[in-house]
Amino acid sequence: MATIAHGPLHASNRSDAAALAGTTTATATRYLFAGLRLALGWVFLWAFLDKTFGLGHETAEKAAWINGGHPTEGFLAHAAKGPFQGVYNDIAGQAWADWLFMIGLLGIGLALILGIGMRIAAATGALLLVLMWTAVLPPENNVFMDDHLIYAGLIVALALVGAGDTAGLGRWWRKLPFVRNNGWLW
Repeated sequence: MATIAHGPLHASNRSDAAALAGTTTATATRYLFAGLRLALGWVFLWAFLDKTFGLGHETAEKAAWINGGHPTEGFLAHAAKGPFQGVYNDIAGQAWADWLFMIGLLGIGLALILGIGMRIAAATGALLLVLMWTAVLPPENNVFMDDHLIYAGLIVALALVGAGDTAGLGRWWRKLPFVRNNGWLW
């Protein structure tokens, strides 16, 4: 028979054990989603930092945005393929595309890291990820599925479960009068 620290698990103790297990599971789930939020936020924030400063991982220092590089040029001009290749080739390296892309990376990354603005981060992040997916159709390793679509689903799920509230500033953010009056900013 299973035991709890204070004795055998009798019928009277089973509801307490179930409540404890439910609480433990709920807490673990909240922290798992918070960890996924932070990890995905870092993916966006790292891309922004590397492209801005040319940290040498994917972007050489001479190609950094602060050194006159174009963050959208390399990928959209050379890696885009499939039915939208022409569209992406045409916008590669355009100043407006660079600015939108970089502001998006920074804003989505910070929102996820801080746990604020999860609704707008989910909408813009999912849009950016789906656009990136369309740039490489069909994906290299699957008929249609790749990590961009999985990340897009994850970022929406993070907003739906309120992942910004655990290890983040989500609760505080929603209490701000301007945010409280504009639910899309949650």
